[in-house]
This record gives sequence, structure tokens and C-alpha cells, in this order.
Amino acid sequence: MKKTFVVGIAGGSASGKSSFCDRLEKKLGSYNKMVIHMDDYFKPEEQRPYSKGPVMETMYVDDNHPDTINLEQLHTDLKAAISSNYDLIILEGLLVLWDEEIFSALDLKLFVDCRPDERIVRRLRRNMTWGLAFDERANVYLDMVRYRHDEYVEPTKWKADFILNGSKPSELAEEGIVELIKSNIQINNNEIK
Repeated sequence: MKKTFVVGIAGGSASGKSSFCDRLEKKLGSYNKMVIHMDDYFKPEEQRPYSKGPVMETMYVDDNHPDTINLEQLHTDLKAAISSNYDLIILEGLLVLWDEEIFSALDLKLFVDCRPDERIVRRLRRNMTWGLAFDERANVYLDMVRYRHDEYVEPTKWKADFILNGSKPSELAEEGIVELIKSNIQINNNEIK
């Protein structure tokens, strides 16, 4: 049975993880693959933790805390995917390099980095297209998201095999990652377990 090559893509909120994941998926279009987005594993809102922001002391649904993700289901689905004979699994999300069980399943660990001021502007623009008010979204970022980033996301950057520029994606870096993945898939496809 061939071994599935598992790629993890982490990074801060609005750093460019999903965009990079989409480009990678297209460039590896001919392979039998599965893409898993950690955001698809958010618990129902009533089951997510609430936390008080340290500055404004407002209570928020804490969507950047590990307890907001159904990690047990994600672990189950990832194990099932790995044993399903895919060539490639790409797993993308804030906490991909934070969770030890996920981390131990990864063959290639990537972190998409972007300056905080750029991430906040991207996040505000994105959330406002969803009809959310500027002030509310800005307060959530300033009073909660940035602290969770420092606590859970930023430290995982140093666990990555490669740190990628989310502000100005490099075609050379992306092609290098694609070739690295292709060569590992080729090796895995020729291995007999």
C-alpha cells in the first residue's frame, strides 16, 4: 500500500493560507488528493467558548481558541483520509501546526506569514463583505484575535519546514514546494509497505 503525503499549511488569520492552499491544489491537479480546511470543523456557535477580551473586557465567541474546533472529529477524518490511498492530503488552518496529533501526521509543514497590519486590513475587508460592521470586527481583532495569534499561532511558525511570504507570494517558492511534493508522491507511489 502506498503512503499518502500529508501537507499542513498554517498561518495567522487572513495571512493567505487559503489562497496558497487553492493555488497548490490547482498546481497539483493531476494527483488523487483531498483538501481539508480546519474552518470546516468549527463547533456550533453555542458550543464554542466565550472569552473576555483583556482590553475592553467584552465577552466574545472565541473563534481563535483550540476549543472552538472539533479536533476529535478532525483527527478521525484525517486518519481515515490517510488510510484511503490518496496520493496527497493538504490540511489548512490556523492551528494545523499547534495540535500535536495533526502535527505528527504531517510530512511537510508550511507556515504562511504576513505582517499583522496587513492581516487586520484583509480580515476587516473580508468580514465586511459578509455584512459585519467595521467597529465590531475591529474590536474583536484588537481585543481577542491578536492575543490568540500570539498565544497559539505565532509560536508554531518555528515548527514549520518552510515559512512562506503571504504578503507577496513567490512563484519560485511555490514551484519549489510543488516539485518537492511531486517528488515525495513519486517516491511514496513506488514504495511497497
